Amino acid sequence: MKHYLTLLAAAALSLSGCAPFNYVAPDAPVAALSVAPIHPRPRIAVVLGSGGPRGYAHIGFIKIAEQAGIVPDLIVGSSVGALIGSFWASGMSAAEIETRALSGGPLTLFDLSPFADRGWIQGQKLQDYVNRELGVPTLEQLKRPMIVVATRRDDKVATFFRSGNVGVAVRASSAVPKVISPVGIAGIEYEDGDESLPLAVKAARDAGAQFVIAVDVSARDGSAPPGVSPDWLARDAKRRARIVPEVALADFVIHPDMGYFASPRREFFLRAQAAGEAETKARMAELLGLLKARGLR
Repeated sequence: MKHYLTLLAAAALSLSGCAPFNYVAPDAPVAALSVAPIHPRPRIAVVLGSGGPRGYAHIGFIKIAEQAGIVPDLIVGSSVGALIGSFWASGMSAAEIETRALSGGPLTLFDLSPFADRGWIQGQKLQDYVNRELGVPTLEQLKRPMIVVATRRDDKVATFFRSGNVGVAVRASSAVPKVISPVGIAGIEYEDGDESLPLAVKAARDAGAQFVIAVDVSARDGSAPPGVSPDWLARDAKRRARIVPEVALADFVIHPDMGYFASPRREFFLRAQAAGEAETKARMAELLGLLKARGLR
């Protein structure tokens, strides 16, 4: 243990001369405070919500949607929803996403940050992994339109990325405060999309989507067991207050039940994915009926 701590200290010292991350390359993601209409108008949009390890439920949803022949014209993602959504937007199948997620994928890529007060994970490995696996440098080069949601750190305002480096945008959207360091882009810092829009349905509406499917992977109301701390409950209430108005704008909502507590362990990943599959499969007939009624099948 002493040798391990020495190595960690050495790693931190080797990075001590670094400045906080600030991406200023020509392909820097371009932030917008609103979403402009997309042309041609998207027929079906899928909005993937934030939730850390709960995001494995998104893979279950994608698997069943794929089997049913549902192909979105637009994907909107916050935090883990942006991560998994970018893989889907690149053209990867559910099986390809699952293979990456369950074999040392992006949610297991931790790199020690020299700025512990800003988050103990730096986020560079996540950025590099996304760019390497997708094989395209920018959001606009993905096979399907993608909107990545992040939060402007200084005022907690939601921002939207539709162009620029994919890995940087996903890294910004996933920068959980005090866990993953905030991401500077052209001098402005961004953090987790969960802090402003955990489920960005309005963004899909503003883009012009005719039918919006929202996948909410947050804990369900009333699922907290006795003894949960008041701080956790207050945090949950704030998140739910951000989600409820967005849910009201969706045409169809999938909300898998994974229980209250999440875990960064493989058994939870598998349980979350199974919950996403089960919930989507149980409601697929209803969804297909709505799509057919709207002339989208």
